[in-house]
This record gives sequence, C-alpha cells and structure tokens, in this order.
Amino acid sequence: MAALNIYAGKMAMQRIQQDGFQADMFGGFLGASGGPKWFVLAGLDKVIFKEFLDDRSSNIDIMGSSAGAFRAACLAQNDSAAAIERLAINYANTVYSEKPTAAEITTKGYDLLYTMLGDSGIDEILTAKNKNVHFFVQQCHGLVASPNKLAQMTGLSLAAAKNAIARKGIAKHFSRAVFSARCNTELFTDPYHFPTDFYQMTQQNLVPSLMASGSIPVVLEGITDIPGAKPGMYRDGGIIDYHFDLSFETEKLVLYPHFYAKPVPGWFDKGLKRRSCHASSYDNTVMIVPSDEFVHALPYGKIPDRKDFETMPAEQRKKYWMTVIQESDKLADEFLSILHEQNVEHKLLPLQLQRI
Repeated sequence: MAALNIYAGKMAMQRIQQDGFQADMFGGFLGASGGPKWFVLAGLDKVIFKEFLDDRSSNIDIMGSSAGAFRAACLAQNDSAAAIERLAINYANTVYSEKPTAAEITTKGYDLLYTMLGDSGIDEILTAKNKNVHFFVQQCHGLVASPNKLAQMTGLSLAAAKNAIARKGIAKHFSRAVFSARCNTELFTDPYHFPTDFYQMTQQNLVPSLMASGSIPVVLEGITDIPGAKPGMYRDGGIIDYHFDLSFETEKLVLYPHFYAKPVPGWFDKGLKRRSCHASSYDNTVMIVPSDEFVHALPYGKIPDRKDFETMPAEQRKKYWMTVIQESDKLADEFLSILHEQNVEHKLLPLQLQRI
C-alpha cells in the first residue's frame, strides 16, 4: 500500500521530469489551515526540512495560515523536527473544560505556542538563514470584528452569503495581513485581488500575529491591535487563505504537504463544491498527500478534525490523535525512500484543478 501520493502542477511536472527532484529547486513551502487535520502530516514535517530542504543553498519562503502558520514557525527553527514534535504532542494532549469559553481556549492556545517556541524560537525564526517565514492573518471589519459572539455570528452569516455568490464578496468583512520575517510585498499574485497589508515581523508581534492566524471566529478571542500593524481586530488566516489560491512569485517550485489532493480556496468555500482553486495558482506546486488507502487504515478511517473535541471523550480523542501522529511517520519513511531511490519523477500525478 502506497502511503502517499505526489501531485504536480503543469510547470512543476515538466521541471521535475527534466531536472529531477532536488532541494534547491524549491523556493516556497506552504502550510494549510485545518487544525488537527495536520496531525496526519506531522511525521512528514519532521523530516521534510531536516532531511531534505535544509540542504538548499538558496532562500525559501515558508508560508502558512492558522495551523499552517504554527507549522511554519516550527520549520524555521534550528531544530525543526523537535519543534514539530513539541507542537504535535502538546496540541494532541490539550484538554478543555466541559464547556470551554473563548478565553479558556485562547489561553491554552498561547500556552501551546510558547511551548512550541521554547526559549529561543522567536530569535531563530527572525534570524533564520535562507528561511523567510510568513504568517497569513485576516483583519476583520464590521460585525466580524466585534468581541460579541452574537455579532460575530451575524457578521459571519452575512459574509458566507456574499461568498456563496462571489468569493470576493467577503472583502468588506475581511482583508489579508501578512507578517513576514523579511517583508516581500511581491510574494504572490492574488486572482481575486483581496486587499492585503504586509508587515514586518518583530520580537513584539511574532506571537500575537501567530496567535491571530489561528484565532477561529467565535471559538477563540480575536487579537486586537497587533504591534506594528493597523489598529483593529485580527482573526484566523484561513478565512481568506484556507488552502491558498495564490500564484507565488518565485522562479522555483513550491512544496505543499497537504491532507487533501484538491485544495479549497477559503474557509467559506468548504461547502461549495463548485468553488475550486485556479489551476494557474498551482502550476509550479508539488503537493504531497496521504493516499486514500493510508487514511482509510487510520482509526475511524479518517484524519482528525476539530469535531473530535465534541464527539469523543478526552482520553479517547487523545489516544486517537497520538496514534495518527505515530502513523504519520510512515509518510516520512516513504518520502525518504522515494528520495533515496531518486525516482520522484516516476511517482508524479497531475494536479486536477479547474482552469479558470
């Protein structure tokens, strides 16, 4: 049974078939939103830089939203595997009270981040050689900026209705904010042209911007007035950039470990089957995805998700999540085996996305 599939966009396919699969051909790395879905990739994350991408001699942009931003913060640290391990184990073993408030969940979120960063993580991220980290966040406008849960839910309902008509319809409710270790206002091209602000990541705003990137509306408290950014309320980066529908401005390729073979553009698009990412956004992207057979062999035949907090007692959920984290090492083993055999070009599958 193959544990993983490797998909490539049109340009990436041609490049790899011509030149092989080498660390220096990658100039970007993506981490998607999705909360505990990420556990299925934890093993892969532990080796992907340490055993592969750290061999580059050139710069790489490490970009993420929500859980993907948490991973990006790990992957930029000196010992990326140890940071990923801290994030995975502590996240999987987080337990809340029976009816947790947004304040409780937010406090435990900060605890998780500080554990993951350790004593030197912030300095390592800001000064990482050849690694430039970018956290994707959303600034909220109108009702969705309110700390009041009812107002937020009303605003989210309005945004969802507008998004169902046209993705750009949520632009009056949310604008993109990108916090970067080294600012690059030409990092990507957005086919929807969402308003975007770029900010310098600093000692003072790294943790607040990272926390904001994972601050799910209603579930967690938003982050207000991030130092160095426009005043206002900031929330989950996945609202606009759930799985990303952006063309990254690099002459190199983008590596994207993902839980699904078909990415979803934004948070509100999850239930819209007709809403696809542009194929042009993925022309230079290589996606590494757990196979259906691998997922079906996991406990309960699925990858984890946030609903597990509601449907499983804490001990059952923790055991399940820890099992998935352990099983994810099989993805790492298969990836390293493919690298060792130098036959990636023979494993490639074409990305099936809509040409818009």
